[in-house]
Amino acid sequence: MAQRRNQKESAKYSCSICLDLLKDPVTLPCGHSYCMNCINDHWDGEDQRRIHSCPQCRKEFIPRPNLEKNIMLADLVEDLKKTGLQADHCYAGPKDVACDFCSGRKRKAVKSCLVCLVSYSQKHLQPHYESPTFKKHHLVEASTELQQRICSRHDEVMKIFCRTDQLCICYLCTMDEHKGHETVPAAAEMAEKQKKLQESRQQIHQRIQDQEKDVKLLQQEVEAINVSADKAVEDSEKIFTEMIRLIQERSSKVKQQIRSQQETEVSRVKDVQEKLQQEITELKRKDAELEQLSHTEDHIQFLLNYPSLPALSESTGSSSIKIRPLRHFEDVTAAVSELRDIVQDILRDPWTNISLAKTTVKVLLSEPEPKTRAGFLKYSQKVTLDPNTAHRKLFLSDGNRKVTSKLSSTSVLRYHFSDPSRFTDYNQVLSKEGLTGRSYWGGVERRKSCCSSFIQEHKHRRKSPDQIHSAATCWGPTI
Repeated sequence: MAQRRNQKESAKYSCSICLDLLKDPVTLPCGHSYCMNCINDHWDGEDQRRIHSCPQCRKEFIPRPNLEKNIMLADLVEDLKKTGLQADHCYAGPKDVACDFCSGRKRKAVKSCLVCLVSYSQKHLQPHYESPTFKKHHLVEASTELQQRICSRHDEVMKIFCRTDQLCICYLCTMDEHKGHETVPAAAEMAEKQKKLQESRQQIHQRIQDQEKDVKLLQQEVEAINVSADKAVEDSEKIFTEMIRLIQERSSKVKQQIRSQQETEVSRVKDVQEKLQQEITELKRKDAELEQLSHTEDHIQFLLNYPSLPALSESTGSSSIKIRPLRHFEDVTAAVSELRDIVQDILRDPWTNISLAKTTVKVLLSEPEPKTRAGFLKYSQKVTLDPNTAHRKLFLSDGNRKVTSKLSSTSVLRYHFSDPSRFTDYNQVLSKEGLTGRSYWGGVERRKSCCSSFIQEHKHRRKSPDQIHSAATCWGPTI
């Protein structure tokens, strides 16, 4: 009854467009109420018709009404959410795990029993806490995957793990299909895999820490590059500013020298010009006197006045003046041009070009294990084996590219068993080429783990592990 009452109450305060409880309710002039966004979206689609109507009663409104939030209705909806509808939170929804013991409307399950293979609500779970019968039952978070624990063939709970087939099975499976296979209790297998899982997590955490350190180092490198670049720009600006200042000073001095020489030359020329002008005036005056004398008709008067004429002074010859139009300062221009050419040659010189040192950062990212032939061939390496390092039980053939534990017609016999570089304790052999990272040769993968014994054996040779791994190819099981 309470459920029906809640449903009726919620229907009263629901929007007929979105069918959900009203959000920011608004009431139209016809009396019907809607969510503000819902009715606005509905009317936006009717804007082309310029007629807006109520979706329920179809009453039309012209013009489009201005909507305001109905405060009282909004408060009623909020009260309904806090009271009536909140009672529904304990019932299972579409995405919840339902209690298998509830009749009628089922409540949410809070736990699932791995022994009973049943999910329980809080009410029906109490016997598992109170009754000694259920003391050994294993409760977990409510799950919808309990049926996966039932063997589809025998309809029994799967409590055993087959390591041979890597499958969960029931006890009946061990008697027929999985007879003779290596089997263990599922709990024991889980404990074993949990250990491996923890080891994997530790490795992941260690790698995260290492990569976080690398990120910090790279960030420090970025900061160092930025600081260095800023300082280089600042210093370069100072140096270029100083160079510009020196060039400007030199330009000012050259200009001053040119102007000074200009004044000197102009003054000298004007002095000569003035003297010549005075001489011209004097010559004109004497010419006038001579002209006047030339017009005298009295012979005696002419002869008496002629000796009194002053003698002409020595004239400044025009041959002493050399005119060099527009060539007075060609030497200065040539000197400045030569300086410009020198500066250009210096700037073009590759030895003086500004070059930035590039920093290459190699980030080694882990790649998934190859599973196909193409994936293995990606890491394929051709190596030449060193017969002087091969264990006495190993035999080389095919140009020292193949190693076997059995002597064949093409195998190479090794007679120098006393060679200090030869393996004596482990069936291994070195390659002449250095190998780094992941590599495959002849179907054998070389890894650091398979070289651990090699490191122990060769400690007396004073080689570091990095040197050993870069030079060693271990003969191991074919993958």
